[in-house]
Amino acid sequence: MEFTELLLESLGTLTLNKLRTGLAMLGIVIGIGSVIALISLGQSSQRMIESQIQSLGSNLLTVSPGAQNSGAVRGAAGSATSLTNADAEAIKNSTSITTIRNVSPEVTTRQQVIAGRNNTNTQVVGVTPAYAEVHKISVDTGAFISEQDVSSSKKVVVIGPQVATDLFGEGVNPVGQTLRIKNGTFTIIGVTASKGGSGFFNQDDIIFAPLPVVQKQIMGVTSLGSIALEANSAEVMTQAQDEVGYFLLERHKISDPTAADFSIFSQNDILSTATQATGTFTALLGGIAAISLLVGGIGIMNIMLVTVTERTREIGLRKALGAKKKTVITQFLIEAIVLTFIGGLIGVVIGIGASLLLSTVLSMPFALSLPSIGLAIGVSGATGVIFGWYPARKAANLQPIEALRYE
Repeated sequence: MEFTELLLESLGTLTLNKLRTGLAMLGIVIGIGSVIALISLGQSSQRMIESQIQSLGSNLLTVSPGAQNSGAVRGAAGSATSLTNADAEAIKNSTSITTIRNVSPEVTTRQQVIAGRNNTNTQVVGVTPAYAEVHKISVDTGAFISEQDVSSSKKVVVIGPQVATDLFGEGVNPVGQTLRIKNGTFTIIGVTASKGGSGFFNQDDIIFAPLPVVQKQIMGVTSLGSIALEANSAEVMTQAQDEVGYFLLERHKISDPTAADFSIFSQNDILSTATQATGTFTALLGGIAAISLLVGGIGIMNIMLVTVTERTREIGLRKALGAKKKTVITQFLIEAIVLTFIGGLIGVVIGIGASLLLSTVLSMPFALSLPSIGLAIGVSGATGVIFGWYPARKAANLQPIEALRYE
């Protein structure tokens, strides 16, 4: 029998019992759809995290204080008070550091903020005007913190759009109104443009105030939480990291770099770590979904074994009329491959639809991996060959006489 004839006959056989054929396909449909949807979800998460990190600023270096030691106990990184305003000023004015464009000293705290009867718990950041340049902050209404605000320690704030909504409601311009942080009353001078995000990455849920005000009046500290640096270009990031590192070691009178009381992270370091974490997450999701493919393949094999049993007399008659063993194996393999291939195509459509729906509901960028689609279709075909081989071989090995006498 020619291949075309075998294919047509296999399709005819599969359509005789549509319910059983549909149930046999279901495992493959679910498996392929799950693989595509979950891999897409993982890649969407990766893109979202990457865009949020990129939105923090371009060519960004962050200098953080080292860990604080108490006896034999070492605290968390960033718990020490080894960075000061003088360090930031020294970096800015240093002639030995040629790769840094902007220097932004910062402190960060979470505070309960009150405006009238409304309140919210949000991030309060002490900044200088350089913060807007380093972190690419733009103001939608009003103005950002100025040099005069910093030098005179004015009680003014610039708030994110989420804070504005939480405290004053939708569509209200809060510029000129006041809010309370701890025991201090602050005047709102600006609202930043929306940058999006969620959780700790939500850059709309934030309040900016002059650095000295946050240090002395809100936090009661003289040290810095971090110093953000903007390098001249992406090409000099490593050089900038070295220049700043050696400069601070010398300034802090530390001869051994391993004993440094600070650490410097580049944006690429953070991005690489985030990418590695989300890559592992995506692989885990893909592995979990692949299990359903295995279950679907076993389902195909079970259905094909049942089919062989039901068609024992037909197989015996064909072999008695001269059908070769190869022809019988080919026919049953084609049936299994058709089942899995069609199921794979349906699964691809469902997976793409599910990933599009998830990205819309979760407000994530839609990401679709073409290699994963190709792999899914290839795997569906391979599943048909692997799990269809045993039933096909069993059918081909039936003895004609015994098969014809089968009841």
